[in-house]
Amino acid sequence: MSKRILQQQFKVLIERDEDGFLVASVPALPGCHTQAKTLPDLIKRVRDAIRLCLEVSKTNRKYRSRLQRFAYEPTFVGMEMVTI
Repeated sequence: MSKRILQQQFKVLIERDEDGFLVASVPALPGCHTQAKTLPDLIKRVRDAIRLCLEVSKTNRKYRSRLQRFAYEPTFVGMEMVTI
């Protein structure tokens, strides 16, 4: 019998900063951020950051408390260009 691996999914917000870097944040894991020049590198790094945050949450009571207070799951509404 094979061992079943549980997978989790996280919504990741990705933006490009003023220096051209891609910046990712994971709203469900406060403080979980990373950056990279390319999308493949960013995805690898954000996976590593998520794994690290999940490991910390297992042993750090303060971080678990922070997760309960500040974590949220974003719902994408859209993006709008506003002219002033």
